[in-house]
Amino acid sequence: MLEKFFVKPETLEKIRNSWLGTPIERYVAWLVENGYANRSVYRRVPMLMQFGEFAKAAGANDFGDLPNHAEAFTNHWVALHGQNAKTRSAIRSVAYEASNPINQMLRILLPDFGKKSSDPQSKHDCLVKFFEFLREERGLSPRTIRLYRHCLKRFEQYLARVGIADLAQLSPPVISAFITDASIASRKGGPQQGTCSVLRILLRYLRREGILRRDLTSVVEPAQKYKLSEIPRSISWEQVRLMLEAVDCRTVVGRRDYAFLLLMVTYGLRAREIAALTLDDIDWKRNRLSVPERKAGHSTAYPLSAAVGNAIIQYLQNGRPQITDRHIFFRVSAPMTPMTYQSVSMRASWYLKRAGIPVSRPGSHTLRHTCVQRLLDSHMSLKTIGDYVGHSSAQSTQIYAKVDIHNLREVALGGGEDIV
Repeated sequence: MLEKFFVKPETLEKIRNSWLGTPIERYVAWLVENGYANRSVYRRVPMLMQFGEFAKAAGANDFGDLPNHAEAFTNHWVALHGQNAKTRSAIRSVAYEASNPINQMLRILLPDFGKKSSDPQSKHDCLVKFFEFLREERGLSPRTIRLYRHCLKRFEQYLARVGIADLAQLSPPVISAFITDASIASRKGGPQQGTCSVLRILLRYLRREGILRRDLTSVVEPAQKYKLSEIPRSISWEQVRLMLEAVDCRTVVGRRDYAFLLLMVTYGLRAREIAALTLDDIDWKRNRLSVPERKAGHSTAYPLSAAVGNAIIQYLQNGRPQITDRHIFFRVSAPMTPMTYQSVSMRASWYLKRAGIPVSRPGSHTLRHTCVQRLLDSHMSLKTIGDYVGHSSAQSTQIYAKVDIHNLREVALGGGEDIV
């Protein structure tokens, strides 16, 4: 693989005779496989050779020692090449120029490099056991346990700030003060429902284990969230047209984004469902789109509309990288990996802002709500709409009845008894 980029025999010999010669050659093959430009190879290989010499001089004896010297080399690189970097972002950019290739190569070389432990860590032994309790007794998934850990991390930071090192010292004033502190820090100006719920479960566990002398769960009142209090974040069909017109379909990015934006407004798909779509989910012979493993635990099959099908074909033929991965939507810059649900939602938000459409918390769910609102305006039943967009229960669809302007106007005029 190196011969593709380096012609001089002495250059090839220098790279291969380096003690990082084998890892560098594997890394170059990975760069090519993931669609990196040739200039990336020319720029990164010399830097990695310098990293090898730096680590060796600092006492590295084998590949397992390399992670211990990555940060020091990055600082060394910034000192050499960051003299003209005057801002923090410019300095971070110079540091990233060294740290990113090193981390990529180490992930290839050392399978366990960069992997986080699946078990959340804590300074308090009883909290570590609490996470074990959540996993083994309550059967929570690793993702849900990580959410619990995120909520409790702020609690631990608060306890450290007020000088409480032992959870047995918890008292109603301390807990109330933390909730007040969390409410002030919250963007919504009130205690977050998830934080209060997790805190109650923790306090109940601490009492069960005998760490607390009495049950303190009554101190944590559930955050008040009234049913159907929020308004769906939908936009008009005219605004959907403006958003789609803001997409430049002459580019690869535009063809990709136009295809999944149409999927969102046509079928109400979530960002996670867009990111998970594969080539096997489209039956071109029967013009059918399948969405497996939805949030509600079931799958849905839709007739594939001509507009959506043509948009997907344009992207597949003139944009999607020719790789073996079966996912449909990919990044347009190296590494050529499937899009994440976060990037799908961010692109939807970007187009809404670009089109100048005012909406609260713009993102993929704005388009999902718009799809539901369109179905509601067509006088479909809430049950049919819920099945169409993959709601787990009818309650998830009820909120859209609040913005059924036509029927609500009839109720206000006194002629809505039949509707009620």
